[in-house]
Amino acid sequence: MSTYAQIFTKNQYDLAKMVRQSQAWFEQEARLIKSQGRVQAYYLMRTGASQNRPGITPGEMYMFYYDAKHKDTLPYWDRFPLVFPFSKVKDGFLGLNLHYLPYHLRARLLDALMDFKTDTRLDDKTKLEFSWKTISAAAKYSPAKACVKHYLDDHVKSQFKKVDSDNWATAILLPVSQFQGAREQQVWQDSMNKI
Repeated sequence: MSTYAQIFTKNQYDLAKMVRQSQAWFEQEARLIKSQGRVQAYYLMRTGASQNRPGITPGEMYMFYYDAKHKDTLPYWDRFPLVFPFSKVKDGFLGLNLHYLPYHLRARLLDALMDFKTDTRLDDKTKLEFSWKTISAAAKYSPAKACVKHYLDDHVKSQFKKVDSDNWATAILLPVSQFQGAREQQVWQDSMNKI
């Protein structure tokens, strides 16, 4: 399996420039890390290099606060999702919340999803164009099965923080998930069982 960095190299991206940009973005966010080493989602939403927006565009990556409608009956849910929305629906949108995957599977899925990038620049206009029908049938996208979620517009509790494509690799490694009802390791184990 290729790594995210190998994909950039294979496609002749300026990897050194991208690494510098990601490091700069992370360093800007790193001042938000508490003494325990956790990035604070609240401060991440208020500051940083990414943009806050009132709505989503399918194929872009977003962080936001969410309050699950059925939180009392769900075994667990993520209060601070990291999502690639792929379809708008009447009451919200469908998206892939990468927090439901352990870090190595996030990287594997992101590698695979790069097949659907709209351009080679990887800048603030780059997005992924895919549908559930397209990715649900192929084995290389199998980690997506564990992280497809339906988000309701009236349960989104913040603006959407857009993460530009040159920072996607960094964003998937930030420890900012806020699972309610279960520990992260239990969520990840359940996800691996689904895959």
